[in-house]
Amino acid sequence: MIDEDLLHLLAVNLHRLPFESRKDTQVIFSYVFRFRPAAAAPKSDPIALSYVVCNRPQVLVELCRAYDHKESATPAGSVLRELLKNEAAAAVILYDDGDAPGSSAKGLNAIDRDRPQSGRGIFWRFFDWINKSSFEVAADAFTTFRELLTRHKDLVPRYLSANFDLFFDKYNKTLVQSNSYVTKRQSIKLLGEILLDRSNYSVMTAYVDSGEHLKICMNLLRDDRKMVQYEGFHVFKVFVANPHKSLPVQKILLMNREKLLTFLSHFLEDRTDDEQFIDEREFLIKQIRNMPPTPVSSQR
Repeated sequence: MIDEDLLHLLAVNLHRLPFESRKDTQVIFSYVFRFRPAAAAPKSDPIALSYVVCNRPQVLVELCRAYDHKESATPAGSVLRELLKNEAAAAVILYDDGDAPGSSAKGLNAIDRDRPQSGRGIFWRFFDWINKSSFEVAADAFTTFRELLTRHKDLVPRYLSANFDLFFDKYNKTLVQSNSYVTKRQSIKLLGEILLDRSNYSVMTAYVDSGEHLKICMNLLRDDRKMVQYEGFHVFKVFVANPHKSLPVQKILLMNREKLLTFLSHFLEDRTDDEQFIDEREFLIKQIRNMPPTPVSSQR
């Protein structure tokens, strides 16, 4: 299969196959990417997976491109999420950047992990697949996207740090401010998970230093839909609870202090059974009330 480049051929043509053949192809991919010879070390990578990440990364890229077609989205997504348990496979997808230097297009060993990307690689296509596709395709693409950004605790923080402005500009504009309720809500929730993950501490501190990010978050608190408000609250609390608030963040909070105190005192009042939320809301009110009257320089 490797010598004949059959894996790449199957990935490219997955959407053209009949329904039952697509299911069979999914099984083939799953088996091949798990197969180890009997004599192989128990923790060694499967032969086909090692070959693909080092020599034929286009197979992984084409599996991602299956989200261009509703017929192939689900079987390809299932294969991708199995592959993403492997950090090298995740790196190949994240660092794909076409022919640019440091891209994974020439294999895992060619990756420059600290080089900012152009935004033209396969990973950046996920934003549109999630935001513009049919519900079924968007849901599967988001599940894979979430797996990419949450599983590998060394790989992802370094990637996000190197591509911070590009990533969060696209994330906020395309997903957090999406017109789709489902996309908006699940993206805000994922943003909260990313920021609160200890491995992403440096990413979190950079994110909550931004006054523009705070403005986006404060608008979420005023959304007409309560679950959007609720998910937005969990991002907002990261800004307020930060003991080293940047000057832009302090200025915005102080400028809106009285309005925020009034607003938060009645925020989601119907969540009377959610003791953790009530405690966190009261904590934020206290933090805002106790801020000094003018911004002070932060010492980290």
